[in-house]
Amino acid sequence: MSALPGQAPEFQPLPQRIKLFHGFGAVAFGIKDNGFSVFLLIFYNQVLGMDAALVSLALALALIIDAFIDPLLGNLSDRTYTSWGRRLPWLYAAPIPLAIAWVIMWQPPIGGEPTFFGLLAIAVVVRLLLSACEVPSTSLVPELTSDYDERTTLFRYRFLSGWTGGLIMLFLAYQVFLAGRLLEPEGYAIYGYFGAAVIFISVIGSALGQHSRVARLPKDKPPPFKLSVAFSEIIQALSERSFLILAGGALGAYVSQGMTFALSNYLYLYIWQFSEAVFAFYPIVLFLSVVLTFITLGPAHKKWGKPKVAAVATLISMVIYLIPYGFYWAGVWPEIGSTASSALVLGFLLLSNTFGVMVMISASSMVAEIVEAFEERTERRAEGSFYSGYWFIQKCATGIGIFLTGLIVAIAGLPEQAVPGEVAEPVIDSMILQYCIAIVVLGVVSAWFMNRFPIDRAEHEARVAALAAKTASGAVDDTPANS
Repeated sequence: MSALPGQAPEFQPLPQRIKLFHGFGAVAFGIKDNGFSVFLLIFYNQVLGMDAALVSLALALALIIDAFIDPLLGNLSDRTYTSWGRRLPWLYAAPIPLAIAWVIMWQPPIGGEPTFFGLLAIAVVVRLLLSACEVPSTSLVPELTSDYDERTTLFRYRFLSGWTGGLIMLFLAYQVFLAGRLLEPEGYAIYGYFGAAVIFISVIGSALGQHSRVARLPKDKPPPFKLSVAFSEIIQALSERSFLILAGGALGAYVSQGMTFALSNYLYLYIWQFSEAVFAFYPIVLFLSVVLTFITLGPAHKKWGKPKVAAVATLISMVIYLIPYGFYWAGVWPEIGSTASSALVLGFLLLSNTFGVMVMISASSMVAEIVEAFEERTERRAEGSFYSGYWFIQKCATGIGIFLTGLIVAIAGLPEQAVPGEVAEPVIDSMILQYCIAIVVLGVVSAWFMNRFPIDRAEHEARVAALAAKTASGAVDDTPANS
């Protein structure tokens, strides 16, 4: 049944298989994100012997270069005009070179010592190819559904799949590939080969699973590509007020996340002194936190809306994460390295990360609502531009977070190939103090912006109904009088 003028079109839930296949494509991102955030810094710094500040600078520059190219990829994705739609050609073309580049990145450089420009080059290539998969994939969300809650559902599946893929790789890294040899190069090569295979399967499998749903000629054929026009369209889209507000919140959240994950091995090795057995539980705890988010976020959005949930969850996550460090400084924490200490750290991490993932899913879903706001104002849809712009913010922020991590390690004076339990107390205290101050500042900034996002459920649903009525009116006006 079609909708009456002024009413939203009748909602048709997406088949479960579409949700699963759409989410499956995010496994590639989870593996990449986990590798870059958790292992790449320690691999090139502690294993291959590069200075930590140089490694973090190379990774930050790679992120920033990629981020500036992402909007062009998004614009090209919006302009792609084939019988397979706008997004699928990208998902079929990018995975093979991405898998090859991923393998190369985890090999010791030919000729001996790694170089700054060698690391920068391979990191840029991997990130650009991953963007050629992820930007078109996330841009499918507003095309698949206009429903306020089902968009959240699609991102819940994406985040569950992405985190699951990344955490399985993390578990395998700690228990198989790098078990007992975290500071040796051989395991990292195996890690690279296995990750490349899974990345390829996830992107291709997701595309094939959604092919019948999205493989159709776009309604409008775009004009020929011109760089000046592309930049004009990108600037127009990313100047949307609601996008700029969301960008402020995302910036704080992703700088914090990038810094936390890049620093995680340093925190757990040198401050909390996790044993190998505890490291085995670490990915399980992270996975459970994502499952908790998957279960609770839908009802939370229905009751309070996406902006409010994102803002409050940011503050809760920040406070819970900092509690162990406060107790540590107060001298009331159990003995470092003990079972009680490790269990408490993992418990606080479980709760903190649950709320942290809520923020990320909420923000990603909020981008989809900007698409219709922009369409109402300009009569042009630009899913690719908005999601690539969101990736621009995320990558710049993550790069800043990784760079800050390198600075924290360098300023604290942590020596290369440091031995857990033998690091001087002033070094540990410096790392904790710098990190906690940064987390508080970034959390407050992120929550302030998230709470001011201007599109709520009622406004979105009214806009979708108005756009549907306009489309229906146009279809009637275009009907020949004698038909």
